[in-house]
Amino acid sequence: MTLRSLHDRSALADRLGRDPAMHLMELGDLDDLLWPHTSWYAVSEHGPVALLYAVGDVPTLLGFSRPGEAAELEELAEALLPVLPRRFLGHLTGAAAKVLESAYAVRRHGTLLRMVLTEPGRAALHPASPWHPAPLGREDLPELLELFAEAYPGNWFDHRMLDTGQYVGARQDGRLVAVAGVHVYSPAYGVAAVGNVATHPRVRGRGAGGACVAELCRRLGTAVDHIGLNVRADNTAAVGLYRRLGFSEVTEFTEATFTALP
Repeated sequence: MTLRSLHDRSALADRLGRDPAMHLMELGDLDDLLWPHTSWYAVSEHGPVALLYAVGDVPTLLGFSRPGEAAELEELAEALLPVLPRRFLGHLTGAAAKVLESAYAVRRHGTLLRMVLTEPGRAALHPASPWHPAPLGREDLPELLELFAEAYPGNWFDHRMLDTGQYVGARQDGRLVAVAGVHVYSPAYGVAAVGNVATHPRVRGRGAGGACVAELCRRLGTAVDHIGLNVRADNTAAVGLYRRLGFSEVTEFTEATFTALP
């Protein structure tokens, strides 16, 4: 079991593109904007690939596989131990997170679902009224950060993604009260991952967030083939909304922070 570092972007695109729903994030990270911050690993030519994404204070490790490749993903997790940073956030399917417990203290944040848009017509028919979401840009950044502080404290937000033009927001009396954006967006690789969805507490339950996600999906659908997102499995309201908008579950995975043992 020899750990191999992968550097061929086109080969990675071919490999991950065989299962784009499972590997939305990784495919998006092949894009020019994010590629310089990535490191890729595998233990076999055709098995699972692990991505270490180093942006922000804490790197993120992604390790996703279908059930038939679960044992090989566990082998990959074990092989990664000598090269992993002392602290990182992990998104891992199966028992891969448990493998890392031999060297890391694990603080689990819960189980998340990967969902993909399988019925885009449902999002297309979702009513925008009375919210009428509109595109957001860099000039909206201060107001956007204020909304996140009130509605989604502690969320992970890469300011550069505003430059993709794939953030939309809804306003009430001129004030931004709901937003939906992207974590990755790559027309070159045909994928987008919806993220940073937030609604101000005073308008929750009134359709503003759903209107923003639906409008964003309509826009993304003109540029990419695969649209997905991650959502906490126990957030039944959000999961229900995404199902109504045409999203379906692909897999579940563990989100946890890993800190090296002394």
